[in-house]
Amino acid sequence: MKPDRGLRDKLYSLSLVAGILLLWQIVSDSGLVPSFMLPSPLTVMRAFFADLPLLLENLGITLLEAMLGLGSGVALGFLFALAMERWNGLRLALYPLLVFSQTVPTVAIAPLLVLWMGFGLAPKVLVVFLVTFFPITVNLLESFRATDPDRLRLLEAMGASRGQLFRFAKWPNAMEPFFAALKVSASYSVVGAVIAEWLGGTKGLGVYMTQVRKSFAYDKMFAVIFLISALSLALLFLLERLKAISMPWKRAADPQQEEKRK
Repeated sequence: MKPDRGLRDKLYSLSLVAGILLLWQIVSDSGLVPSFMLPSPLTVMRAFFADLPLLLENLGITLLEAMLGLGSGVALGFLFALAMERWNGLRLALYPLLVFSQTVPTVAIAPLLVLWMGFGLAPKVLVVFLVTFFPITVNLLESFRATDPDRLRLLEAMGASRGQLFRFAKWPNAMEPFFAALKVSASYSVVGAVIAEWLGGTKGLGVYMTQVRKSFAYDKMFAVIFLISALSLALLFLLERLKAISMPWKRAADPQQEEKRK
């Protein structure tokens, strides 16, 4: 029986992570760095489980902000990409503004959003929207425009409507770049929500991080960082499963999948 190539490949990254954690534990135990500044992984895990109910309560708020911002960013990004691909004048007018919007640091405008919109959910969702909207819009627009013109002409010769051109040519061509952008946006959504919570709020992982930082409880701060990383990895895993379901032809052409079937 042949070994699972995918599992074998993952062992490299898992081994590296285990090595880093072991080195971290050794450095912490040796006293080279004060324990209050660099708590050991075991100390961090103890803090994580001790504060787990509070962490999960704050996680729910951060996850809600991230999903609302990500959902609105994906939906509006999709609509904007469709509109700009359909009307060239609109693309020429909006595209430079989209690029310019990325030169403004989100951290710089987040305090203004909190000032204008208060400490509730709205400014956090808007921050997440701002960091997720651009990758979705640009990747979809460029993918729509990069569709093979010969395929479009063939479909037009067969009497395809504009909707059918999109369904059978443009959207399949854009799906892989779309999921690549969606993975980036999903990671940004969690980080964006936490950053927005740093600047003002009553609940959320960002608020919790601010509180434990002020009390110099760095073990709890590392616990939050681990939780945020785990959440981002879980979102990426779910998106990878969704991509496999949405693009079965890619899975069928994957040589690793072919090897597993043999």
